[in-house]
Amino acid sequence: MKIFAIANQKGGVGKTTTAVNLAASLVAAGQKVLLVDLDPQGNATMGSGINKREIAHGIYHVLLGLKEVEKVVRFSESGQYDLLPANRDLAGAEVELVDGVGREMRLRNALEKLKSRYDFALIDCPPALNLLAVNALTAADAVMIPMQCEYYALEGVSDLVNTIRKIRSKLNPRLEIQGLLRTMYNTNSTLAQQVSDQLKNHFGDKVYDTVIPRNVRLAEAPSYGQPVTVYDATSKGAHAYHALAKEILQRLNTQKKE
Repeated sequence: MKIFAIANQKGGVGKTTTAVNLAASLVAAGQKVLLVDLDPQGNATMGSGINKREIAHGIYHVLLGLKEVEKVVRFSESGQYDLLPANRDLAGAEVELVDGVGREMRLRNALEKLKSRYDFALIDCPPALNLLAVNALTAADAVMIPMQCEYYALEGVSDLVNTIRKIRSKLNPRLEIQGLLRTMYNTNSTLAQQVSDQLKNHFGDKVYDTVIPRNVRLAEAPSYGQPVTVYDATSKGAHAYHALAKEILQRLNTQKKE
């Protein structure tokens, strides 16, 4: 099982949109996928068609050792993937885990029990570099960084890269950057093109070829509890996430052969 943390401490960059739609697109490409909602806002849970207010047990209960992870997994009918759901309870985990033994390893230990079931686990991280994010980065094989091509974007990415270095040296030596994903991309923007060029200069082939465009359908789909690939399969957003899934699978195949 490949575990990707989808992370950026900056909010509103398309993390949850990417987590939900990439999960559905990988399923469409024949993969078995687990989506882990690690954000107390529970947006990935809602976007998967599961009401966060009606969840009796979620990832919070797993992290605190109150429930076995297998008992918490739910199935997303709309996305056709499995989900470890989240809601506001998760906000309390931060405080309750502070003095916990092996607090950074809770998610890694939980996912270890599920690794034979799935090809991929995607973790939708909170928009902060807190203990929940540290759990995600400690559990992950690689980090996917969604980002908008705007003025302060590179600054935010450099903070995250520094955090990844620290996690790699202290908790998870295998952690690497899987790729940087340009989201909400406006092809008519000169600034977007300039930032995109800077990204490529700095990160080289770590920048995905696939670009996620600004797309109304992508914005609408979560309110229907569906990935855009289901809500409007013909939309530019749906095509882009299918292309991203294909690119990721090709990259992994290439790495295996090398």
